[in-house]
Amino acid sequence: MKIKLKYQPRVLKNTIMLINSSQNSSAIREFLTGIKDGIPLQIGVIPFGIVFGIIGVDAGLTSLQTFFMSSILFGGASQIIFTQLFSTGTPFAILVSTVSAVNLRHLLYGMVMSEYLRHLPLGWRISLGYLLTDEAFAMSHLRFSKQPFSEYQHYHLLGGGLLLWFSWQFSTAIGILAGPTIPDSFQLEFAVPLTFIAVIIPSLTQFPYIIAAICAGLTALIFQFLPFNLWLLVAAFCGVGSAMISTYFMKPENSQKQEPQ
Repeated sequence: MKIKLKYQPRVLKNTIMLINSSQNSSAIREFLTGIKDGIPLQIGVIPFGIVFGIIGVDAGLTSLQTFFMSSILFGGASQIIFTQLFSTGTPFAILVSTVSAVNLRHLLYGMVMSEYLRHLPLGWRISLGYLLTDEAFAMSHLRFSKQPFSEYQHYHLLGGGLLLWFSWQFSTAIGILAGPTIPDSFQLEFAVPLTFIAVIIPSLTQFPYIIAAICAGLTALIFQFLPFNLWLLVAAFCGVGSAMISTYFMKPENSQKQEPQ
C-alpha cells in the first residue's frame, strides 16, 4: 500500500504531461497546416502587396502612412480603393463610405466563422477577426467545413492569418522601397484582379456566394457612369445585401452538414 501511495503522484504527473504534450502537438499541427495551406496564396498576395506599396506612394501618401495602413487596415481591396479615391480627390465622406461598404463583406465572414469560433474567449475572437482576410477566410473555412472538428482548429486560422499578415507587410515594404526601380513591363498591377479571382472562384460553391458575385458584378457594370467612383459603393452594398438575403431565405436542408462516418 505504501508503494502505491508513493508511486501515484508520479503516474499522475506523467499522465498530465502526456495530455499536455498531446494538446500542444494538436495545436502546432493545426498551426503548421494553416501556414502550409497559405503558402500557395502568396503567389498572388506578394505582388498585390508590392502594387499597393507603389500605388500608396504614388497617390500622395508618405512611406510611413502607406506602410502602417497595411498594419492597421490590413485589407488589400480596401487599401487599394482608399488610395485610388484619395488620389482623385474624392470627398472624405464618400471615401469612408465606399471603403466601409467594401469591408461589409467581413460581416458575412464573421457570421460564417462564428459557428466554429464562438466557443473561444473574447481575446481569441478579436485576434482572429483581425486576421480574417479574404484569403484566410477562404482557406480556413474550407478546413472547418470539410474536415473533422478539432478543439484546436482555430490554430489553422491563426497560422494562415499570420503568414498572410507578415507577407503583406513585407511586400508592402518592398513596393515602397523598390517601386521606382520596378519596370512597367512587369505589369504587377495585374496581381490585384488575379488575387481576387483566385480567392473568389473556389468559393463559388454555395448559392449565396454565387448570388453575391453576380449581383456585385452586374451592378458595377451598370453604374460605371456614377461620379466619384460611387459604382464601387453601390456594387458593394448590392453584393453584400443579396448574399445576406439569400442566406436568410435558404432552406435549412440546403445547409445541412455531412456528419463524419
